[in-house]
Order: sequence, then structure tokens, then C-alpha cells
Amino acid sequence: MILKMLTVGPYMSNCYIVGSERTKEGMIIDPGAEGGAIVKAIERTGLTIKLIVATHGHIDHVGAVDYVREKTGAPFAMHETEQRRGGPYDRVPKPDRPLHDGDVIEIDDLRFTVGHTPGHSAGGIVLIGTGIVFSGDTLFQFSIGRTDFPGGSYPDLMNGIFEKLMVLPDETVVYSGHGPETTIGMERKANPFVRDWARRRGQS
Repeated sequence: MILKMLTVGPYMSNCYIVGSERTKEGMIIDPGAEGGAIVKAIERTGLTIKLIVATHGHIDHVGAVDYVREKTGAPFAMHETEQRRGGPYDRVPKPDRPLHDGDVIEIDDLRFTVGHTPGHSAGGIVLIGTGIVFSGDTLFQFSIGRTDFPGGSYPDLMNGIFEKLMVLPDETVVYSGHGPETTIGMERKANPFVRDWARRRGQS
């Protein structure tokens, strides 16, 4: 698998370029800003982009969607419950492909299952592959996504983390929407939010 991460924009959000070594087909996850830099990075990988995916609709994850969509010709996919917001600085591009919990995204020999994890936003998702997961703003290294935005819910977020992520093997690598990579095992052991919720659920 080809995997390249770019940290873009004033919110330092992570954009991922993911592709097949075999066919050089790929997808973009969370093009939040700096569309020109993202397109140049795509060109350096030699990938043909087949899909653009947003883990949720906040501006720091979709700000460059329209630019990248225009330059690559790839359709844009996002969970069906993310909606267009008011104001010129927080508009969610209209997806070409609405996503649902349990959907499968296939990029040649790469396969990712969509997990709906609301709580940071109503339509937040994670993308679960073999040995890796792209967690958006659901789970970070030693932290979690904020839940004080419209559509946010702390219980929903934590339940999503446990139902979609904490069931994965410890060695699963987590690529978050912000910050460094981590593993499910590390977060199970050292993330204070995960540990506290596990105690509440009687799983500690």
C-alpha cells in the first residue's frame, strides 16, 4: 500500500493519500486545505485518484475538496448525515457518493469499511482497513475529538470508539485527523478518555 500524510492548513489537519502499489489507483482522505500542495503530492506518487473521502464535514477536513475534485475528476464521498452549514467559512461540499455505516470502499486491492462514529459531528466516520484505521476526529493519540460543536455528543462519541475501534486488534495502526499516528493497543492502555469510559462500562 502507498500511504502519504500531509499536514495542511492553519488547523494542522492530516490529509492522507492512499493507493494500491499494484495498479497505482488511490484515494484522498480529508483534503482540508492547501489543495495545490495536495495535488502536487498526488502527482509525485503517480497515483490516479478514484475517490475523495471526508471523515466529517468540518472546514479543516473539506476545505480543499472542490479544488482536488476539479483537478483529479474523482467523486467525493461523505456520510449521508453531514449537511451544508451556514456561513461562507463552513460550507460542506455536496458529496457525489453518500456513505453509510457498513459501506465498503474498494480501491483495487485495498478495502476499507465505513464505520459511523457520531459525536464530534453527526456524520463522523472512521475507515477500517487491514491493520490500519483512519479515525478522523473520532480518536487521537491520547485524546478524542471535541464534542461541543453542533451535532456533538460525548456519549455517542465514546460509544462509537468502543463499538468501532476498541474491537480492533491492539496492533492496528490509527491514523488520526490531527497529530501523530498511534495504535489501538496504546489508546486502550493509555488514553484517559478510553480508560475512563471502559471503567464506566465495567470493562476496566
